[in-house]
Amino acid sequence: MKAVLFFCLYLVLFSSSFYLYKSNYSDPTVEDAGRLLPAQVKAIKQADGEEVLRDIVQQNRHVTIAGMQHSQGGHTYYPGAVMIDMKPFNNIVDFQPEKKVITVQAGATWDDIQQHINPYGLAVKVMQSQNIFTVGGSLSVNVHGRDIRHESLIDTVQSFRLLKPDGSIVRVSRTENKDLFPYVIGGYGLFGVILDVTISLTDDELYQKYTKELDYKEYSRYFQSEVKENPAVKMHLARISVAPSSFLRDMYVTDYVSAADQEKLEEYRMLKGEGVVALPKLFLGLSRYSNWGKDAFWAIQKEYMLEEDGAYESRNNVMRSETDFMAYESGSRTEVLQEYFVPVDEFTAFIDDLREVLQKEDDFNLLNITIRYVGKSDQAVLSYAKEDMFALVLLLNQGRSEEDVEKSRDVIREMIDVALKHRGSYYLPYYSFPSQEQFQEAYPHADTFFRKKQQVDPDERFINYFYEEYGK
Repeated sequence: MKAVLFFCLYLVLFSSSFYLYKSNYSDPTVEDAGRLLPAQVKAIKQADGEEVLRDIVQQNRHVTIAGMQHSQGGHTYYPGAVMIDMKPFNNIVDFQPEKKVITVQAGATWDDIQQHINPYGLAVKVMQSQNIFTVGGSLSVNVHGRDIRHESLIDTVQSFRLLKPDGSIVRVSRTENKDLFPYVIGGYGLFGVILDVTISLTDDELYQKYTKELDYKEYSRYFQSEVKENPAVKMHLARISVAPSSFLRDMYVTDYVSAADQEKLEEYRMLKGEGVVALPKLFLGLSRYSNWGKDAFWAIQKEYMLEEDGAYESRNNVMRSETDFMAYESGSRTEVLQEYFVPVDEFTAFIDDLREVLQKEDDFNLLNITIRYVGKSDQAVLSYAKEDMFALVLLLNQGRSEEDVEKSRDVIREMIDVALKHRGSYYLPYYSFPSQEQFQEAYPHADTFFRKKQQVDPDERFINYFYEEYGK
């Protein structure tokens, strides 16, 4: 009897272990933040040193590279490929505060950098408006941020080391292997593994935050005369209403102005954590399901920002936006991002045309539009900022069914047509809704990009959904 019980217990434990192995190590199913493209990969390998990375690349037919996986179009994985998890590869390699330069491994996050440099009175020049992302991932999509005096991330990169498809490691800069520089940055992991990156830093500063309400028709003029031409304004963002009562008409703008008394910086230098998120989380949740909720959330956003008028904040803390309140879990729905770039002088006309498109779509659930500025930056081959642009980041709530995905695709293609009509573009880290024709129009150097990919990686060792959709 004991032998039978022992055998049954052994069988249960073995079955459980086998299931866990199959689920997590043998052909695991992965997905990114968008949760619209689950795929079964061959394996997930940890980035445990350069030699391990070299072995992974040389011993596998297809490889993809993943950080925090907030790109939402399958850029970090591919069916049957080995996915490299870069997060453990996160050391600070070198820091020279007197030269305002830091070198970090690609899996380091912007928070890792901020924690390291903040005691020295230094800050990052360009990063996303959250600090949770890996530096390698940020380079791969060539991010931009709130700073209006610097352009895209590529402008702050001094050099990086790249593990190429053949297993060799090269240093890449504007003078060394310079032909790779504008392809790898903004290259979506298609040219090799970025090992470590050397970036330029700047001084931490004390800002005062000023917010005002605007009609959308005033925004371009306001930005040109009151923001861009005022050297005291260092960072800027805006939001335009998606609430039904003021849809794409009402706005508020927030300017971060260099404080007259920089001696106060010590009082505000400590890096902030996540604040109380219960109330904004509640109202964002209500906005997902009702027009009343959207109106209420917009009113609360404005009131909060206006009440903060004149508040002091360090540069490092401005770059530490709260994200916990945006966390969203649903079995049948997800939240995806879109981002469109339009020239500053086309903003009003773009918004008018965008409103006309979206007012026809009763079930298109738009939750937020944040607006930032990015100056012309044409260093990357797949540059999105062909001239001085406003970047409009749209947060959408949508279903995950095939029918829901098709509905979103159709509306998003219409919005992209509006952006293209106004000399604009769109950002590539998101789901592959755009058509091949839209991609070619927005990124006229795409053919050059993919020819370089074939030259550097003729066996297509580095692959992802983005490459499959547009590169093949």
